[in-house]
Amino acid sequence: MRFTFKSIAASTAVVMALATSVAQAQTIRIAHVDPDEWTGSKKGAAAQIFRNIVEGETGLSVEIFPAGALGNEDELVGQVQEGLLQMAIVSGAMSKACPAASVLDIPYTFSSATVAWEVLDGEFGDALADHCLEQTGMRTLAFGETGFRNFTNNTREIRTPADMEGLKFRVQPIPLYLEMVSGLGGEPTPIAWTELPNALSTGVVDGQENPVGVIYNNGLHQLQKYMTLDGHVYAADFLVISDEFYQSLTAAEQEVVARAATVAGNMGRSIQQWTSAEGVLAVQAEGMQVYSPTADELAMFAEKAQPAVVDFLRGELGDDAAWIDQLQAAVAAAQ
Repeated sequence: MRFTFKSIAASTAVVMALATSVAQAQTIRIAHVDPDEWTGSKKGAAAQIFRNIVEGETGLSVEIFPAGALGNEDELVGQVQEGLLQMAIVSGAMSKACPAASVLDIPYTFSSATVAWEVLDGEFGDALADHCLEQTGMRTLAFGETGFRNFTNNTREIRTPADMEGLKFRVQPIPLYLEMVSGLGGEPTPIAWTELPNALSTGVVDGQENPVGVIYNNGLHQLQKYMTLDGHVYAADFLVISDEFYQSLTAAEQEVVARAATVAGNMGRSIQQWTSAEGVLAVQAEGMQVYSPTADELAMFAEKAQPAVVDFLRGELGDDAAWIDQLQAAVAAAQ
């Protein structure tokens, strides 16, 4: 067989293309919207420890894209589903891709983080992960934590739902949050995250709701006088991977990737707990008044907020509304 320079060049190009393809197949690209600095970033910490374990125990490489470098959470979910990304760490966007996941946002469902962990790491979490895999083509390897959301405002201390009446609260443009704040007697006002500081400064809204770490790290406590640690919604992180990519891995690689994701989820939870505890002390040190409702007061909040949200979700979810009852049963067992 006669080889010419042109044929040799073409063969070389094919070999290089194949080598590039193999290299890409051996790389896990994982993205999230949090900062990369792990000591204060739950998703940042989770991604970094995932990379360290996977690269230390397999021939796979892991490339991290933090801080929304590849888009917002909705876009990251789409990229994983399209195979442009292998993995992502997302929270609220998961319920848009898999509506059943929205049951986790029912207010005052979880009395503590440890109860949430037991539910998500147990049979309910496994079943929800399997369901969302069927719905989305994304495998949930583990759950992390975005944290409990709390109300802040600039008008008065909130001890009971009656204290919320007449106050305007910025909420995410999500129907569930509109129903929740309305049920509590407040006036929900959907405002984009980027516009929130100005809305608080100018009095367009009286208050807002977010996890403590988010409130402190973004300086929202400097624009608000009061915080109530009611923990109305527990937000979970989903560590998801394209199932098509996951199935392309060897059994040994799958075992390491799954284990690394579990460790990563727990790392994210730990960082979130740290930033929340530190955040409460920090905002108090800077003059914010922080109130922790009693069990009786929290029951009053739940009584006002839950019915409206549950009724709304039952109408929205249709057959998937059964997940509401499954979650409530799992929480009762965990408590």
